[in-house]
Amino acid sequence: MPKRRLPLVAAVYLGTFVALLDVSIVNVALPAMQKALRIDFGGLQWVVDAYTLCLSAFMLSAGLIGDRYGRKRSWLAGVGIFVLGSAICAFAPNLPVLLAGRVVQGIAGALLIPGALSILTQAFPDARERAGVIGGWASFAGVSLLVGPIIGGILVEMAGWQSIFLINLPIGLATLVLGAFSINETSHPEHAHLDLVGLALSIVWLGALTFGLISAGEHGWGDRWTLTTLILGVVGLIAFLVFEMRTPKPMLPLSLFRDVRFAVANVASFSLGLASYSSVFLFSMFLQQAQGWSPTQTGLRMAPIFVLQMLVSPLVGRLGARYGLTTVMTAGYAAFGVSMLGMCWAGPTTPYLAIGLLFALGGFGNALAVPSSNTAAMSYAPRERSGMVSAVINATRQSGTAIGIALLGALMSMRATSLLTGRLADAGVANPEAVARAAVFQHDFSASGALGEEGLRRLFTEAYASGFHAATLTAAIVALLTAALLLAVLVPAEARTARQAG
Repeated sequence: MPKRRLPLVAAVYLGTFVALLDVSIVNVALPAMQKALRIDFGGLQWVVDAYTLCLSAFMLSAGLIGDRYGRKRSWLAGVGIFVLGSAICAFAPNLPVLLAGRVVQGIAGALLIPGALSILTQAFPDARERAGVIGGWASFAGVSLLVGPIIGGILVEMAGWQSIFLINLPIGLATLVLGAFSINETSHPEHAHLDLVGLALSIVWLGALTFGLISAGEHGWGDRWTLTTLILGVVGLIAFLVFEMRTPKPMLPLSLFRDVRFAVANVASFSLGLASYSSVFLFSMFLQQAQGWSPTQTGLRMAPIFVLQMLVSPLVGRLGARYGLTTVMTAGYAAFGVSMLGMCWAGPTTPYLAIGLLFALGGFGNALAVPSSNTAAMSYAPRERSGMVSAVINATRQSGTAIGIALLGALMSMRATSLLTGRLADAGVANPEAVARAAVFQHDFSASGALGEEGLRRLFTEAYASGFHAATLTAAIVALLTAALLLAVLVPAEARTARQAG
């Protein structure tokens, strides 16, 4: 690679690193945020989901913004906006300001992540050079997910939860300087059309559905606001799909989904976000709240997930060539599903060896599922629409993550509250439901009564583990059903294609 392009590569790698770092680094800081800002459990879900939701909603439009207004200009704006969002988060005095910062970060992340591939593609016209640089970019992205929980845990314990956002400022500013001097501007406005109505509808349906699921966890399925927002989410989704079918230049070209293989690949991508990507939130909360580990210990204990992903992902191409890409993909979903089934037996005192092995199995499953899902989806669509297809597959996965955090978090809190309420009633604690809700949602153990704070904490950890089991069982079912769908549809289709080619 020519030396003059080293600053460009460094800038793009760092921009992706900082955007993806905030996907994983925040999870280990959630209990510290909860205590410092007096955030309830639903608020913690929003801290993660505000970023993921905006990332998902804006990702389909972000590539078109770069094509229309300039890829360099769009990407540098994303870096600057991300730095601004990080500063807002770091100095947030309360939850609303923190969520505003996360929204700003999510919008910026949507410009940064797909924009990186576009810039590298334009900067490296030679196919072999481009493949090597994009491969390095993918590996660097994997490093951010690996070190995020570890760095986050260390920073939280040494300098407070604000430091996980402050670290973005020097990295972001260095990225801005490198990018401004090394990236050449390119654009193709004649091929870019912004679907603003589709963008607005995507924000409405995804936001309303997420809000309704989080509200269900706090107030129950029968609550008026829960039902209203869930209905709004469903109606918004229908309106979005109808509009996208009728508009001449949609942000989501539904014609791609006429190929059942492409449709199934996107269902698999959505379920990967729902079951797998959102599980990092569950693991972090379980290790800290139920097992009592510190943020640093939690980050280190989650490392097997990401280590296995880094070690196995480079081998997926060879495994796919030998056994078939869809077979590898199916095995990945099945392995992750089995790991989540195993988590249904994890409790407050379960030895880490057992949990670590399950983390490793889940990471192995992710390593097989993620690259094979991307490659399969790209192969089922016209080559000239590769940019759009890449955006679609990533957007469906991020949508699944946003909904997964809301849904699985709701199941966990509802189950934990219900079980703890019953245990407190049996122990003769006055107003058991209010005490249980304070423990689960605010992590407040002051109203323990005759049971004592230590006794309430013990019952809380047991109830929290039970809530964790409800969420992991749901994730396991989703992953295993997806594996069955792949086995029924894509594996036979790939076998037919291989026979015809032979």
